[in-house]
Amino acid sequence: MNEKSILFLPRLPARLDVKQASEILGFLPHELTVLLKAGLLKPLGKPAANGHKFFSAVEISSLTTNREWLDKATRAVAKHWKERNLNSSQP
Repeated sequence: MNEKSILFLPRLPARLDVKQASEILGFLPHELTVLLKAGLLKPLGKPAANGHKFFSAVEISSLTTNREWLDKATRAVAKHWKERNLNSSQP
């Protein structure tokens, strides 16, 4: 697939990879790992911890209109970076 934005497709594919899902949700690809660990996202199937993850396009699309979920997800990412920065600054 060409590296064009998923946002310009006339119809989304049924399964989205991490990059595509993050683009639709407005998060960075590495932030989806935080959302997975927080239980705010669930991949399709049962991929291995280091396996390639796919997400349901219908579910991802519905999350974009769920203000409560977006608020929780944004807080989870902010909390992750706050804790990580706090731990890295301690001697």
